[in-house]
Amino acid sequence: MSDAKLTGPLQRLMDELKKLPGIGARSAERVAFHLLKAERDEALALAKAIMATKDEIRPCSRCYNLADAELCTICADPRRDPTQVIVVEQPKDLLGLEATGVITGVYHVLMGHIAPLEGVGPADLTLDALARRVKAGDIKEIVLATNPTLEGDATALHITSILADTGVHITRLARGIAPGSHIEFANRAMLQEAFRGRHQA
Repeated sequence: MSDAKLTGPLQRLMDELKKLPGIGARSAERVAFHLLKAERDEALALAKAIMATKDEIRPCSRCYNLADAELCTICADPRRDPTQVIVVEQPKDLLGLEATGVITGVYHVLMGHIAPLEGVGPADLTLDALARRVKAGDIKEIVLATNPTLEGDATALHITSILADTGVHITRLARGIAPGSHIEFANRAMLQEAFRGRHQA
């Protein structure tokens, strides 16, 4: 049985595509051949979008959401309520909560969760920046929207302890989200229920 392998740029493209999450050898082959057959402008548009994402996307200076300017679109929106801050683990969790349409506040992205077994401690997250935001005195409520996992719960507990003496009202999303699951996989109705049913942390 032949172990045929392409050479040159097409094989390199497939090899790179296989490194992406959820893309196996077959999917990489389909995408590579699609791009090969596509119009040059279509293929270049994809390449330019990837380059622009790497070159221009950076953390928001206030909340650490993804941004292409100093502030993300949410922090820069004057219609948002800056006194309510929803704390999430990752930017993709923010996107899930935004899709519910029930949130009028702003966010703080931790860029992970506390996981000692993975070598991630409080200092590896944006907790100091969150504490500074709260101590500035303009925030009335912190909504802990970490994932309902052991790591997410440990992170929420740590945040509650470091903000305990600030007097800010701290709530936690209700368990409309099943324990052990992740916000990014929850549907809109589950997230709406979880947000509306938030409780004292």
